[in-house]
Amino acid sequence: MRNYLIFGTSILALSAPLAAQDGAGDPYGQFRPEETEITVTATGTRIEVEDTGQPVTVIGQDEIESIQGADLTRVLERVPGLAFSRNGGPGAVTNVRVRGAEGEQLLVILDGVRVSDTAAPGGGFDFGNLTASNLGKIEVLRGSNSTIWGSDAIGGVLVASTRSETGLEASAEYGSRDTLTGAVSGGVGGTAGFLGGSASYYRTDGFSQAASGTEADGFEQWAVNGHGRLYLTPGFELFARGRWAEGDLDLDGFPPPTYALADTADTQHTRQYSASAGAVYDAGPLFVSAAYSFADTERANRSEGLDDPTFASDGHSDRVELRGEWRPIGPLLVNFGAENEWSDYRTLSDDVRHSTRIFGAYAQLGIEMGPLSAHAGARLDDHARFGSETSFGGDISYALTDDLRLRASVGEGFKAPTLYQLYSDYGNPELQPERSTSYDIGLVHGDRSLSGTRFYGAVTAFRRDARNQIEFASCWQNPAPICADRPFGYYENIGRVRAEGIEVELGARPSDRWVTRAVYAWVDTENRTTGSANEGNVLARRPRHTLTLSADWESPLAGLTLGGDLRLVDDSFDNASNLTPLDGYALAGLRAALPFGERFELFGRVENLFDTEYQTAAGYATAGRSAFVGARARF
Repeated sequence: MRNYLIFGTSILALSAPLAAQDGAGDPYGQFRPEETEITVTATGTRIEVEDTGQPVTVIGQDEIESIQGADLTRVLERVPGLAFSRNGGPGAVTNVRVRGAEGEQLLVILDGVRVSDTAAPGGGFDFGNLTASNLGKIEVLRGSNSTIWGSDAIGGVLVASTRSETGLEASAEYGSRDTLTGAVSGGVGGTAGFLGGSASYYRTDGFSQAASGTEADGFEQWAVNGHGRLYLTPGFELFARGRWAEGDLDLDGFPPPTYALADTADTQHTRQYSASAGAVYDAGPLFVSAAYSFADTERANRSEGLDDPTFASDGHSDRVELRGEWRPIGPLLVNFGAENEWSDYRTLSDDVRHSTRIFGAYAQLGIEMGPLSAHAGARLDDHARFGSETSFGGDISYALTDDLRLRASVGEGFKAPTLYQLYSDYGNPELQPERSTSYDIGLVHGDRSLSGTRFYGAVTAFRRDARNQIEFASCWQNPAPICADRPFGYYENIGRVRAEGIEVELGARPSDRWVTRAVYAWVDTENRTTGSANEGNVLARRPRHTLTLSADWESPLAGLTLGGDLRLVDDSFDNASNLTPLDGYALAGLRAALPFGERFELFGRVENLFDTEYQTAAGYATAGRSAFVGARARF
């Protein structure tokens, strides 16, 4: 641990003696303040982050590139209150939890399309199938917000955008375990419209998914994104977006006679494709966007020597939606929207395609006047199986001084049971929707982009109470009448859970050459279901304390940039019964980048510098010390 303390201190003090040497350099904007932070997660339309009382973290393309690499979790570590678990190496199932919520309770939107897998048990998004290679922006709203986003937005909302800018950029890197990453993005545009997109490739020999194994489990994925806009008039445009990703992952399984996680020759093939098309009308006081979108995820698992898959699923959703903003007079505004979603799924063991439908509509009133911004809204959802649900939410942001803001929000969340939880071999037709209510209050100084200020700080206290949370119950440990038809287990509403804590963010740009950041969160979770065998236990895979430190310094030597990261994660438990502990861990990394003119850059990094052994899911291995080098070109 002494090594980590020394390393963490070094990050915060990186290049302090040279901090005053502000130079030109910085050809790629890493140390230049970004534009005002804009988000769509708070209201469903574009709004400045300072104009909402909801806590939102925005990570732009410059920061994503400075972190380096395809592993998206290394980027998301900079979001307060966020933790993740992964069943092995890159490409394996990766759950992202915000403020102690389930991974499936985070709504994920990619290029304007909800990409949740309707065939997955919890209906969530597997972050193992999304790399950071061609992402241009990530927005994370922390807290329940079903008022704007409807079902699934219990823990928060994550909106990601792929790169789509004029010009051309290409990058490639190679490193440990024969890992190769390549990405290209670009576009052309003018007064008539825009056409662009990106593509990425990732492959690695990997390492054994099972901590007890020796056989390497690799991963390979291709992904392509496209985006087009046609400007018919100055205030009216048509747009279309699309994404395709296909990958193969080596798996370890639970072979007899021990049925313990061990080396196997199993594989999983995943294909994802999604698209949206619509129109945007912007007449100043009135903004309206209408679109149709769909998302589809196909999976097939195979075992060595067998021609037919041992498991296969196909989840599909279609959606039509309308979103808008109206500013009738002065500081008043109205956000509104309506949407209808049809979803279905099918698995190999149940060839019947189950389906459902949900309709939702919302309205939110707001005021933005001087130092005050406030919003309050309501939503009605009508589910084909569960009937009507209402959700309410509100937030306020007040500027106490030019740089200091008080913000607070309250929101409700709603999530209907998934088709898998209702109709699979483990399904329970008696399930009820999950509901949540979240509160937070905090103080913010400056903005995270460090635009116009040398210092950023935020402290937020939060609480979320959830009821009817759905979890998997084992029939071996807790037999129930339903186990007669489901001997391995079933899904049940466990009752009530609570998550509360404090988030702290700090950022400093003491000179044009030096940027440092620190993100800390204390998240306390508890099963509060009266009479439950797990009453009083902390929720599985939720560390109480997490801390991320990072620093970047641009030297006066030809623009050479040096950076470092330190991630500290507290102890947790792997299961709801709190019988399987997961030890805390500390990970350190170093980064460097050297530009050659305005078009080329060499970069490299070392991850897990001290070769720490740790697990984020019991029995599953993680990567040891790793080194990577790469190059980037812009035209």
